[in-house]
Order: sequence, then structure tokens, then C-alpha cells
Amino acid sequence: MKLASPLASLLLLSIASCASDPPPDAQSPTQTTVLATPSTAEAKAADPPKPELTGEEKKKAEALRQLSEDRAKMEADHKADLARWTPELKAAAKALADKTFPTGKAAVQAAVDAKYRKPSDVARDKHRHPVETLELFGFKPTMTVLEYGPGEGWYTTLLAPALAKKGKLLVTNTDPNGDPEQRSTFYGQRFKLFLDSAPELSAKVETILVDGKAPKIDREGAVDLVLLFRGMHGMVNAGKLDEWLAEMHKALKPGGVLGIEQHRASADAKPEESAKKGYLPEKWVIEKIEAAGFKLAAKSEINANPKDTRDYAEGVWTLPPTLKLGDKDRDKYLAIGESDRMTLKFTKVAKK
Repeated sequence: MKLASPLASLLLLSIASCASDPPPDAQSPTQTTVLATPSTAEAKAADPPKPELTGEEKKKAEALRQLSEDRAKMEADHKADLARWTPELKAAAKALADKTFPTGKAAVQAAVDAKYRKPSDVARDKHRHPVETLELFGFKPTMTVLEYGPGEGWYTTLLAPALAKKGKLLVTNTDPNGDPEQRSTFYGQRFKLFLDSAPELSAKVETILVDGKAPKIDREGAVDLVLLFRGMHGMVNAGKLDEWLAEMHKALKPGGVLGIEQHRASADAKPEESAKKGYLPEKWVIEKIEAAGFKLAAKSEINANPKDTRDYAEGVWTLPPTLKLGDKDRDKYLAIGESDRMTLKFTKVAKK
């Protein structure tokens, strides 16, 4: 047998060596490594759970939600009211504000009969009896009158033109430029929009900004008549009734009048509890006001309503005009009408 040449043997050895070499390293510079990432579900599972809201936080969130809804409604209502004020209605308002009236009753009656009033306001006359109520309080068109807490301006619409020519109307209001998350700011904004809607009526109305936490009127001895319509329960709830009564006493002239219209609780009701529902017992109201330097001069049942049972889960706000339950039992509460109310006239005397 013929042996292979040395050159051939060397060639065969080289081929065998190459065939046994290991494959290239997986981490060679010519390759790219892709790192695995967690799925969206895995990422969410890895995040710590959000803490449960406390009861107070839930209450605040709900209050802000409701405030946002109320503000949107306020703006929509204001837009509709601006559209309602035609040139003819503006002219009628101006003519009434420029008129001189012989008596307070004539002035209020003319304002009640005005064509520019909103139909929803007119519908409440049968529950509020404005002519009779203001006559009881001795209203005159030459007076300086302070209306505390005017709300949406139901009474202001009547008082402003009646006093425009020879009298003066002062109204309290909360700051419309306050913290937007505070309901008091919303109330201030709403009333300001009301005044802005009809300058023909409100141009001579003077607004006194007040802070419910620090009662101050700053009109010592300048007022003939203070009107407090359905607002005493709020003062009680805030723990500020005595302070407000002292401010009103100070603002009134000697012999000046404090006119009260207030939702009336049962005679045996506890004021601190019934106030949360919007009601106060009449005997207690009289005692508190007389202790503040006033004397009861007259009382009337013109705003009484025996249909009011005062036992509603949502308090007096269950009844019209608020109708807090919405459509639930709406006809029932409309049939009851507005609340049972005391109507009391006090005169200023020296404090005891």
C-alpha cells in the first residue's frame, strides 16, 4: 500500500481540526440582544394600589361635583335671563324705578304687578305674600332697608324699584371673588349675576360684602328696617346667631324694625337639631331676639302653612321651591307648597 505524502497528510489534519471547532459565541459583537418587558397587565399589577378615600375626602369630592353642576346651571340660567330682558322690559323697569310712590304698600304692589318679573317668581307670590308681609313690617319707600342674605333676589326684585327714588336698599352678599371651591363664593357670584342682569332695577342697590364666620355690617345707626327672610337657621347652624343679631341691632336706628320670616319648627323642637332641617321653634326665636335688645311688636300668620309636616328626610329643602328630591313624590310636595313660616316684627330697644 502506497503511503500518503507529507503534504496530503497535513491537509487532511487541517480539515478535521476545523470541523471540530465550537460555534461562534452567542454574545458576539455582531448580534443584538432583545430584553423582555412586562405586559401592561403585569405593569399594573406591579403598581401599588391607590389608597381608599376617607369619608371626609368622599364628602368633599361630592361637594365639589355638586358645586360644579350648580355653577353650570347658574351660568345657563344667567344666559337665559339676559335673553329674557327685551328693550321693552328694560324700559318698564326703568320707568318703575323712576316713579315716586305715596305709600310702601303702593310701591310694593307696583313691583309685584310688574311685567318684567319672571313667571317662576310670580308663582311664589301666593306662598310669600310680599305686600302683606312688608306692610306688617311698616315698609315705606323713603326708608333705608337692609336685606340680609337675598339668595337669588326674589325680594330684591321688589324692594329695589320700590326704594330707588327716595329710599335706599342695602343687601348683604358673600365675596364673589373668593375661593372657587367654597359654596359661599358661588352664592356671591350668583347674586352678582342677578344684579348685573337688570341694572335698570339694581343700579342703586348697595352691596355689603360679609363673611359668615365673622359677622360685620358696619352701618351703625343708619338703617330703618332690617329684613331677615328664612335665614336664622343658617346663623344657628354656624354658631353665629348672637353675633348677627348684635350687628343688626347696631345697624338699626333707635326704634328701627327687624322683620323676621322663618321656617317654623314644632313648639317642642330642639333649636340646634331642627335648625339642621331649616326650622326653628317660634317661642325660642322670640326669646333669642328679645334678649338681643329687641321687643316683639307684632306677629302674623300670613305665611303659615298647616300642610307642612316638617318631618322630611331632606328638611325644608324637600318642599318647593328647592324640591331637593327632584321628581320623587314631586306632586305631593308641590301640593303641600312652601314651608310653614312665622312672621314677626321687632323694634329696637336698649339691650338688657
